[in-house]
Amino acid sequence: MARIALVTYDPGEEPGADRDLPVLREALEDAGAVADIVHWDDPGADWARFDLVLIRSTWDYSHRVAEFVAWAERCAGLTRLMNPAPVVRWNTDKRYLGDLADAGVPVVPTRYVAPGDPAELPDGHEFVVKPTAGAGARYAARYTPGERGTALGQLARMHAEGLTAMVQPYVTAVDTRGERALQFFGGRLLHASRKGAVLEPGTPYDGDKTPHPRLEVWEPTASELAVAEKALAAVPGGADGVLYARVDLVDGDDGEPRVMELELVEPNLFLWLHPGSLPVVVDRIVEAATR
Repeated sequence: MARIALVTYDPGEEPGADRDLPVLREALEDAGAVADIVHWDDPGADWARFDLVLIRSTWDYSHRVAEFVAWAERCAGLTRLMNPAPVVRWNTDKRYLGDLADAGVPVVPTRYVAPGDPAELPDGHEFVVKPTAGAGARYAARYTPGERGTALGQLARMHAEGLTAMVQPYVTAVDTRGERALQFFGGRLLHASRKGAVLEPGTPYDGDKTPHPRLEVWEPTASELAVAEKALAAVPGGADGVLYARVDLVDGDDGEPRVMELELVEPNLFLWLHPGSLPVVVDRIVEAATR
């Protein structure tokens, strides 16, 4: 009987935001496994008693990246962690986009501005500023060249908190064609979704945002699938060690898909939108736990 930890965050007094977690737990137990929902930062958790520790919705990790990565490495020394700790370490810093670009993967052009670097911002087009360690559009905003002063204020705030910023051109195709999320489980395409633009003009970087607006089922094109698979092949150590992945794609000015993000830490599976994927996910989790 496989013992599986489904790892999430501590929501405190608020209800948990992971709609899939109780459904996944029930389905795993129906399949004969023992599945416990555990907070990643629970000091009393005994990770060694699990056959598999599956990171699911640790959606507060970007506030404590070093602590989270240290937990992942400690946990991996006690049992099987998915995704593996080296993948988690690499993927918690979005400078991985540079690694993907070096491997020939088409990505959204990105420049990094660390504390102490010159605050150079585009002056001929809309652009986005966001942190290299972020989730749920935290500290992300969209600016016109005329909003340079506000953008500089955001950079100053981020740098004061020790955060490195990413500066990207705003991909205007998101407003018309949306952002596509291709999700993989066990090395194979699981399902895909499309969502609308997250960053609305004028929304403050520290304001509330809807991470997945107007989410709908999507059938990926051949070119989208090819780019997603190329991104996965570029993961350090290879894609074979990755149990789950989400590849977020947008269309560049040439109309071809580019990687916006490669999410290997805690991607939302959207099983509520794709209920037919639940049996596949359960089978592959149990297989990983008993391997």
